[in-house]
Amino acid sequence: MEKAFNLADFMKEQRGVLGLTQENLAAKAGVGLRFIRDMEQGKSTLRMDKVNQVLVLFGCQLGPVCSQEHPGFVANSMAEARD
Repeated sequence: MEKAFNLADFMKEQRGVLGLTQENLAAKAGVGLRFIRDMEQGKSTLRMDKVNQVLVLFGCQLGPVCSQEHPGFVANSMAEARD
């Protein structure tokens, strides 16, 4: 069974690998210290654009994830949006 991705754990691990404090990371990413703390504490409501502002420093980003159970979801959604 595949382990679920945990953003808070990923953030702490990557920050540690780079030897950054929360303050350093916030400054490099251009976000507030409170936002970094919220991410690392697993806050469930975060702005995706700001999350990606931080994740880009680790070579990552968040985006839509579609289930393989519904392979036509993206194509159907895009077609409906054009109509």
